[in-house]
Amino acid sequence: MILSPSLLSADFGRLRDELQALADAGLTWVHWDVMDGMFVPNITFGPPVIRALRKSSKLFFDVHLMIEAPERYLADFADAGADLLVVHAEATRHLDRTLREIRRLGLRAGVSLNPATPVSALENVVELLDLVLIMSVNPGFGGQSFIPRSLEKIRETARLLRANGSKALIEVDGGVDPGNTPQLLAAGAEVLVSGSAFFAYPPYAERLRVFEEAAAESR
Repeated sequence: MILSPSLLSADFGRLRDELQALADAGLTWVHWDVMDGMFVPNITFGPPVIRALRKSSKLFFDVHLMIEAPERYLADFADAGADLLVVHAEATRHLDRTLREIRRLGLRAGVSLNPATPVSALENVVELLDLVLIMSVNPGFGGQSFIPRSLEKIRETARLLRANGSKALIEVDGGVDPGNTPQLLAAGAEVLVSGSAFFAYPPYAERLRVFEEAAAESR
């Protein structure tokens, strides 16, 4: 299991300190929920914030672009220091081209699917994927409840990736907590994004241990 805490639930006034606290606690990934107020009804941060914090953090920057026409800003986020760019299948008209551009920029490429978007949306781009992000809530706000049918969607994604010989990771975002961690991992998820269920329970090293103990139940 890779735990990628979502900064959407962190203290925005202390982001540099939050990143350092995550690293000190043993986390290796951090999830950036980039929102534009158009694709989702919320606005968060963009390349300038990521660039400023990249200078002081060695964490893997898992950047989730919840924005319309993300292809307009791929180079900006690459220059800012993203390690992985995840775009929504629903947000770009040319998904194949967008993923190829992410890879050309030297980053890992991922696709996110909203709850109502079928897994079949991935069929023609499987070979370009390093990660698939399954949204288990409707994107835009933290603190939402997990949509149970997402478990079967994770299983379906895992079957599709295996059938195509893909080694892409499956990530899940939305309502993830220690209680559903065993089921998520058993279904095929490997990267878990957790916001309020992580940041609201300091110290972070202890909260990571709780998630790891829950993950052990899936083995």
